[in-house]
Amino acid sequence: MSVKYYEKVWHNGKFIPWSEATVHVASHVVSYASCLFEGIRCYETPQGPAIFRLKEHTDRLVNSSKIYRMDLQFTREQLSQAMVELVRVNNIKNCYIRPVVFRGYGEVGVNPLKNPVEIYLLAWAWGKYLGDEALRQGVDVCISSWQRIAPNTLPAMAKAAANYMNAQLIKMEALTNGYVEGISLDIAGHVSEGSGENIFVVRDGKIITPPLSASVLPGITRDSVITLALEMGYPVMEQSIAREMLYIADEVFFTGTAAEITPIRSVDRILVGKGQPGPITLSLQERFLSIVQGQTNDKYGWLTFCNQPVGARS
Repeated sequence: MSVKYYEKVWHNGKFIPWSEATVHVASHVVSYASCLFEGIRCYETPQGPAIFRLKEHTDRLVNSSKIYRMDLQFTREQLSQAMVELVRVNNIKNCYIRPVVFRGYGEVGVNPLKNPVEIYLLAWAWGKYLGDEALRQGVDVCISSWQRIAPNTLPAMAKAAANYMNAQLIKMEALTNGYVEGISLDIAGHVSEGSGENIFVVRDGKIITPPLSASVLPGITRDSVITLALEMGYPVMEQSIAREMLYIADEVFFTGTAAEITPIRSVDRILVGKGQPGPITLSLQERFLSIVQGQTNDKYGWLTFCNQPVGARS
C-alpha cells in the first residue's frame, strides 16, 4: 500500500513543512504513549474535495482529550477550520487526514500534567486499507488470541495510541498466520472488533453489531452504517455476539474510516455464507460510497466541502 505524504503540516496554529514536523525523543509521548488521534477521509467528489463527518471526528478527538485530561488550546471550530485549510493549502483532491494530540517535551516521569500538549494535523493519499480487492471480494480473517482491553483498564471510547499496542498484536498475529485481519474478543469472550475496524453480522435479515460495552471504539463509520441500514429498512441491533455466530452468519463485514465497508469472506478458514460479499453488505457499501463520493444527495449533511466556508454542507 503506497503512501504519498502532503508537504504542509498544521502545528499548533501554523503550517510547517513536513520535514519539520518532528518530536524530541524525550517527549512524554515516546515513553508513555500519551497520544490521541483521529483518522478522517477526504473524498474527491464532483463538487470538489469533501471531508466525511468532520464535526463528528472533531467531537470524538475533543472527547478523547477530555477523558485523558489534555487541555486543547483550540476550539472545535478552529480545529475543523484548520483541517479544511490543510486540504486547501496542499491542493488535495482526496486524502486521509490524521489529527494528532500528544504530550510533548517537558518533565520525564509518568505524571503527564507538566508536559505541553501538542497538536498536529497531517494528510496523506491512502488507498484501500485492507487491499485493493477487499471491497469487492472480501477478506479472510481470524479470531485473535489477544483479548481486547478490558473496560476498567484503558478507556476504549477514547481513540488513544496506547490502545493500538493491543491492536498491533492482533494485526501481527493475523498476518503471521496468513490472514488479512484479526478479530478480538472482549473480557467476557464476546466479539469486540478488529484491530482497527468495527464489525457487523448479518443473520436472517437482521444486522447485529457489538455494543460499546464490548470495548469497541464508537466508530463514525459504524454510526453511519447503522443510520443507512435503518433508512434502507434493515432491522439493526446492538447486542453481544458469540464467537460461533461469525461462523454461521449469512454475512459479516468490517466498518471504519480506513476500511470503509469491507466484506469478510471467511473467519478461521470457515466460509461466511457463500464465501463472497453478501447482498446486504453490498447494498450498504453502494449506498455509503455513493454519498461520500458525492454521487447522490447527502441528506444527512455528512460532507464538508473544502471549497466552501467551514460549516457549509451539501
